[in-house]
Amino acid sequence: VQLIESGGGLVQAGGSLRLSCAAAGRTLSTNVMGWFRQAPGKEREFVASMNWIGSSIEYADSVKGRFTISRNNPTNAVTIDLQMNSLKPEDTAVYYCAAQGVPFKAPGNTESEYDYWGQGTQVTVSS
Repeated sequence: VQLIESGGGLVQAGGSLRLSCAAAGRTLSTNVMGWFRQAPGKEREFVASMNWIGSSIEYADSVKGRFTISRNNPTNAVTIDLQMNSLKPEDTAVYYCAAQGVPFKAPGNTESEYDYWGQGTQVTVSS
């Protein structure tokens, strides 16, 4: 399985970015997918996750009301997006797309629940 992120970049505080993640290699249309991030000198942390039909979504408290996760579930090319609004300098991090390996589970917020990871995309928010 390959998870390929795109959409990172440099933005001023208060601005917006949209990250996308495309899954290839096997169908993940019934698997939880989510986003994590890692800031310099810090551990990787949970950002958001969504179950396969979008009926259950979790957000980290630090991004609630500013970030929105969404997904498209065609049979052979699942994608998830992360719309990030009202960005703050503390949102600066490498953002990782992740997917669980077992289908039909509830969204999780710990790294150990995810089996597949993307390579990461850099988001930098300037003050």
